[in-house]
Amino acid sequence: MGTHPMAPTDAAWYHIDGPVNFAIVTGILLTKQPLDFGKVKTVYRRRLARFDRFRQRVVDKGFPVGTPYWEDMPDFDIAEQLHHVALPEPRDRAALATLISDLAGTPLDRDRPLWTVHVVDDVDGGSALIMRIHHCIGDGTAAMAVCDELFDTMRDAPVARASPARRTKRAAGLIDRLFTPALARVEASARSARETAEAALDAVMHPRRVIEQAALVFDAAGILLDELLKRPDPASPLKGAFGLQKRVAWSEPVALSDVKAIGAPSGAKINDVLVAAMTGALRGYLKKRGCDVDRMTVRAMVPVDLRPPGHALELGNQFGLVVLELAVRSRQAPARLHLTKARMDALKRSPEPGAILALFNLFGRAPKAFEDLAVDLFGSKASLVMTNVAGPRRKLYVAGVPIDRLMFWVPHPGRQLGMGISIMSYNGRATLAVIADGHLVPDPEAVTAAFDREFARMLKTVRRGAAATTPAKARARPPRA
Repeated sequence: MGTHPMAPTDAAWYHIDGPVNFAIVTGILLTKQPLDFGKVKTVYRRRLARFDRFRQRVVDKGFPVGTPYWEDMPDFDIAEQLHHVALPEPRDRAALATLISDLAGTPLDRDRPLWTVHVVDDVDGGSALIMRIHHCIGDGTAAMAVCDELFDTMRDAPVARASPARRTKRAAGLIDRLFTPALARVEASARSARETAEAALDAVMHPRRVIEQAALVFDAAGILLDELLKRPDPASPLKGAFGLQKRVAWSEPVALSDVKAIGAPSGAKINDVLVAAMTGALRGYLKKRGCDVDRMTVRAMVPVDLRPPGHALELGNQFGLVVLELAVRSRQAPARLHLTKARMDALKRSPEPGAILALFNLFGRAPKAFEDLAVDLFGSKASLVMTNVAGPRRKLYVAGVPIDRLMFWVPHPGRQLGMGISIMSYNGRATLAVIADGHLVPDPEAVTAAFDREFARMLKTVRRGAAATTPAKARARPPRA
């Protein structure tokens, strides 16, 4: 039975589960046509099983402190990871939200591979496919790479596919198969020696560059220290003692063309607009819950992808985190958008994500008790997790059925962060999804409904401004015959 140690960063995410808060990503796709469970199972068996992580479980080895290892699951049958259920009565949106909430509050079986799929029938005349994956398997970028393997761009695409490597490289011949391992070791040794020599030469020829790089490292450490020295986010409906249940909700989809139209006058990007609209919704929700939103601080942990291009199929976690202060104090939407854009622009230039990734690499090598203390300290500085994923730009198919909507719920693990907010785009539309502790936020649908209203107001304001600046002759011009 094959085993190998888990990467330190992945081990950190494996250990980060709280007593009732789990580092599990929950994704869902909705179809207007019913899914054939047998065909879905065939797609997963043929395509997902190519990834080692999805047929391996996690075991702890070592004494006195156990280290997590990946171990091949004995007698693995992928069908045991897939479940077929019907949506309970009254088979509406609330029933689907209840089902997802129940799944999100249930831990995965650690004696098996850390993922499951539920195919749900009777969802508004179609189906839903709910997939849960523990974060130790991979981050958002890795998850999108898995989706690329599972889903098709054509309705009648064959189930059998070439392996990921074969799609970008020629098929290996006999000589390649015989000598590739040896050549790889020689090439790696040569590359290591070459990089060492080049680094030494670069240090001699460009001492200023080395000094600047060292300064960047110290700057990152300084920024990280600044974050840890910040006052914790104040008590609010988003922070406090957690309950046993989760609650989920999601918004109506918004057109990316409308998002761009809102951002165009101020040069704001898609992310800026959606985060500003979400901030406005959160401000309204917290105000109704009795918070002094004009004086309070609400920060969000935001993932930043640090994975080198072309490495998504390797799975695992290669992202850092930044702490974004949300503009909840701003009373007007234009001011919130302006401030959101300025703060996100500043974070894009920050070395903080790399420092946090290095910190998680350290956590993964330490005992879980040490990691819990560090995560609690760092997590106290924020109130929620927020992420934005750019999904597929065109319509996709699963088992021959077109996918109408794609969305997911980001976990908010640990014992400090009471809510996770995720925004995902798919086929020209974006959806905001909220998951929260049911004890702290029993009504996340109030947040998503507020987001729908906030976005509609922002779009109406922009259109009104565009109409006001249109020349009078252009407005009065008669329609063409």
